[in-house]
Amino acid sequence: MMIRVSLLACLLILTCFPSIQFAAAEELPLTGNVPISEFQNQSDEVKAYDFDAPPQGMFRSIVVAEGFEEQLGWHQAHEIVPIKATDVFPTDARAIYIVFSLHQHYQAFKVFGRCRPERVADVDPTTIVSEDAMHIALEDESGYLKLLPPTNGWKPGQYKVEIHAGEQVNAMSLMGTMRFSIVPSSK
Repeated sequence: MMIRVSLLACLLILTCFPSIQFAAAEELPLTGNVPISEFQNQSDEVKAYDFDAPPQGMFRSIVVAEGFEEQLGWHQAHEIVPIKATDVFPTDARAIYIVFSLHQHYQAFKVFGRCRPERVADVDPTTIVSEDAMHIALEDESGYLKLLPPTNGWKPGQYKVEIHAGEQVNAMSLMGTMRFSIVPSSK
């Protein structure tokens, strides 16, 4: 019954409006073989990601600090905020914190920090002197890494912390690098 009504409606429209012309869709021309470089981003359009600088992307902010505190954020979630953000610490510092806030994420993961001496006398630059990891749950918007001093304490010099994100540390998980200096304590 429904098909008859639709067919009848079409016939009625065609008889009432004979001037209507029906056109077939225009065929689009085929594209010739074009070099792949025309489809890719040009190197001058995209700036290279610097893994030797503070991480970007999923990190809204990240700082080195003397401590942190937990506050109730505007989402009624616990927000971790830095206390006394600095990149210079005394040799007797009990811990060095890397405090970060994140953009929204859709999966739990871990953030790792591996601290190595960059310019420290008598210490091999490939040695990991301190490391920490934090599990980031789906609802977490911030976090911190706590770097404890090596067994012999912090030696004066420049240190770098590789920040990794994922389930394990590997070459693909590196997000960026944070730096701080240790200076002799003033007693």
